[in-house]
Amino acid sequence: MQLNLTQLLHLTKEMPVYRQLLEELKRRQDSTMAAVLDASKPYFMAALYHDLKLPMLIITAEPENSKKLQEQISAWCDSARIRLLPEPDVLPYQRAISDTETALARIQVLSALAGNEPTAEPVVTIASAPALMQKVAFYKDFASAWHSIKLGMEIEPLHLISRWQAIGYRLESLVELPGQISHRGGIIDIYPATGELPARLEFFGNTIDSIRLFDPESQRSLKPVSAINVGPATELLAPLRASESELESLIGGIDLTNLSAEARQKFQQELAMLLDKQLPTGWQFYAPLFNSDSILSYLPQNALLILDEPEGIQRTIESLDAEASQLFKEKSARGELPQNFPRPYFSWQELEKEIEKRQCLLLTAWGSARQERHRLNFVSSPSYVGQLPAFARKAKQLLKQKHRFILVSHQASRLSELLGEEDIIASAVTEIRQEPPPGSLTLVQGLLASGWVMNGDSHLLTDTELFGFTRKRRLTKKHLVPHHKLFVDITPGDSVVHIEHGIARLAGVTTMSSNHTEREYLVLEYAAGDRLYVPTDQIDRLSRYIGAGERSPVLSRLGTGEWMRIKQRASESAASIARELLALYAAREVVAGFAFSPDTLWQQELEASFPYVETPDQLAAQKQVKEDMAKAKPMDRLILGDVGYGKTEVAIRAAFKAMMDAKQVAVLVPTTVLAEQHFFTFSQRLSAFPLRIEVLSRLRSPKEQRAILDGLASGAVDICIGTHRLLQKDVVFKDLGLLIIDEE
Repeated sequence: MQLNLTQLLHLTKEMPVYRQLLEELKRRQDSTMAAVLDASKPYFMAALYHDLKLPMLIITAEPENSKKLQEQISAWCDSARIRLLPEPDVLPYQRAISDTETALARIQVLSALAGNEPTAEPVVTIASAPALMQKVAFYKDFASAWHSIKLGMEIEPLHLISRWQAIGYRLESLVELPGQISHRGGIIDIYPATGELPARLEFFGNTIDSIRLFDPESQRSLKPVSAINVGPATELLAPLRASESELESLIGGIDLTNLSAEARQKFQQELAMLLDKQLPTGWQFYAPLFNSDSILSYLPQNALLILDEPEGIQRTIESLDAEASQLFKEKSARGELPQNFPRPYFSWQELEKEIEKRQCLLLTAWGSARQERHRLNFVSSPSYVGQLPAFARKAKQLLKQKHRFILVSHQASRLSELLGEEDIIASAVTEIRQEPPPGSLTLVQGLLASGWVMNGDSHLLTDTELFGFTRKRRLTKKHLVPHHKLFVDITPGDSVVHIEHGIARLAGVTTMSSNHTEREYLVLEYAAGDRLYVPTDQIDRLSRYIGAGERSPVLSRLGTGEWMRIKQRASESAASIARELLALYAAREVVAGFAFSPDTLWQQELEASFPYVETPDQLAAQKQVKEDMAKAKPMDRLILGDVGYGKTEVAIRAAFKAMMDAKQVAVLVPTTVLAEQHFFTFSQRLSAFPLRIEVLSRLRSPKEQRAILDGLASGAVDICIGTHRLLQKDVVFKDLGLLIIDEE
């Protein structure tokens, strides 16, 4: 459940300085300054948003600070309205392809600021100094590109496709990702850049006869809708929407005389593509030719601009400006950049002029050299690490004096029990439904970075103050990739399989022109020197070759029936295996299994000690495994995930649950190296519990192996991690309850 502490925001009204600042901001006076404790800034900003109900843009010096602010402010108010504007992942003057997810996230934030979202609630946008500097599309162009498509609308399908291509949508054979469209007869699919699901439009002539949302994975329709909103799918709108004369005016001023022959040819080719209304690969490089607005242009007039440490923001922007200017000089001197190529960002002087036109709140740290007008009454919370009894005594004393305590912990249930032992009654909740009264202690299940004391009598404490650590969030980035495009890990020289033509070797990628349109093709080499050119939009017809050994496979021959015969034999073999599996699973259904008991207190402690915040997928996998283990039939579940996604932690928790019912656990791995890695991880995570964990592999001496085997037979060994050595006949478990196979 999303942590929601909104009811606590009302407590700021007990602070006279806050009320005075609030009234000043409501009167829309000039910029003002306030000093706020760093730890209390997310709470303070959330309270301002809650009370002012105005759009806000919060600027931080560093990207990492902006990410932390988004996480923390989201805990205090509606997270759906808290947006992070990512900084570009392409450096100034760099030719590189921007990450798809970053580009879409920026589009979504710009769309929210432009007021093109279903809800009219104001948005809080958080941006770092590098994100603020970046030039963006003209606000008027971006806002005017939005339009609605309604049921019964009269429009020629090809005209609609052209309109969408003019705002950045890519025509594909299949729509799977935001920013894509496809056309099949009287059907057009579109995945709006800001939409949660794609939509399928069916035409009767030139009339939109139906609009249905569909699942991008299965391509199956989900539900009908009466209308959809479509906005830009790119920040580079001008080359797609401008007239030829306007484009020639924008591009014609670029002086290519200082460039090397190679660089001049590349520029001429790509500028010609832009004139032809095509976006070249790495089009972000050319964005400064057309984009000259700042993110500040997207803010409504009543928006509040909050600068978190203005001097730090200025230093960061000036430093980045100096680095980019030096890079420009070097590239220009080497003949890689035109001497009059425009800057893709704003300088501090340019931004400062725009900032001064806005109502601003400048936040400084306590003790800053700048003179603040308002000093918010927050102080750091005392640390009670390893001193819970001392905290309990202090809390009892202050509760009698009508102080208020709010404890936000990821181990709230365990903390409730510990406080109960100190005669403090506090039940853990996941949401505060009313303002806690003076003299109360409230315990909340959740995650905050650090605590504070407000007004001298309202105490917020987190895991940092109580236990000395806060769980870390995994910074795993989920890349948006079509489900059929799993080709990124295949390189030239690798063996591949074409579903219709058989086994080939990938020779590389080439570009060919047809009807003034360039397309990319994968070059496949077959036996006898045969070659096949596969358009990249048909990449779903290919897959990596997976063989049983390391020997290179025999390549297929084009134009023969050999591949069809191989497919037929494989189909018959698969049917045979399917029959065997069906018999196996039918037998499993009637065999009685062991139903494991509900989670114990130790299980809760183990899970609470995990140093990272679990991902939603990790929690879902853990829940499903526990549900399987609770059933009185054999469990057979596959946990699938990439490296670093937390599969091992799910396995550790399942193993521990089995041991809580006195069952043994075997962990089978393919290599001795992996066995040692798992042994270290399991031992580290379970070190606080009275368990015996062993590893069985060829790295253990015969004497050590004998001792482990005796321990398995007697039940003294709880978990045994091993290679295929675990499968030999001399390995006997006293009571094996769970087998974990790391297929790797």
